[in-house]
Amino acid sequence: MDRLKAILEEKVEQYNCKAFIENDPISFPHSFTRKEDIEISALLASVIAWGNRKMILRSGEKMFRDIMRSAPYDYVMSGEWESLDDRMNIHRTFFASDFKYICRGLRDIYSRYGSMEPLFAGCSTWDGIERLRIELAASNGGVSTKHISNPLHLKGKPGSACKRMHMMLRWLCRTDGNVDIGIWRSVSPASLMMPIDVHVARTARTLNLVTRKQNDRRTVEELTAKLREMSPDDPVRYDFALFGVGEAGDTFIQNVINEI
Repeated sequence: MDRLKAILEEKVEQYNCKAFIENDPISFPHSFTRKEDIEISALLASVIAWGNRKMILRSGEKMFRDIMRSAPYDYVMSGEWESLDDRMNIHRTFFASDFKYICRGLRDIYSRYGSMEPLFAGCSTWDGIERLRIELAASNGGVSTKHISNPLHLKGKPGSACKRMHMMLRWLCRTDGNVDIGIWRSVSPASLMMPIDVHVARTARTLNLVTRKQNDRRTVEELTAKLREMSPDDPVRYDFALFGVGEAGDTFIQNVINEI
């Protein structure tokens, strides 16, 4: 574990740098200074953060610059989104109807709480995600959105890995002066869970950090617990490392395995 930690720390150092921001969806919340704008852009950017990265960035430009005119909070609170054609495509299966759903919920959340942060304070990140889902659904006739995954265990099956929401929380809660923004103080980085997608999970399994075959909530908890042994106060710092190791390719991963 000591050697593996040293290798992962090297990758954190390599990828957790300001140059990472430009070609990542986190570039959108980084372009704002007002807390409300950062929060809203973090949520929406994370919601569309799936698929080809260049496409994600193009879709984000369309959403934040063209539609919201670089003023997410003002746009949400104004209700201008009501006039959008539901059929307008924003990103892959994310249409204007889905965008309006989130804007409608956010307007009510900001009217009631002034921020999304209270929804995540004093509870686990899983419960915070569920609170967000409940608030959004309450503003939309009680209907949940498929674009924010369900973290709850249902009918004996583990909840979703909720990769995009955990990524958003990493952006908003971690602060290291490099990539993550860290504007929320009521959620400790120690309580965050790893954003896990197919690539991160594959790397984690190859490095024997995960034994489960599925990519679900239990896998996230297993991986985060293992990473927390290396960094109790900030386990998700290794998101950069697992991304970096995966980017380096199979040969590098095999070399890591040989070293440990």
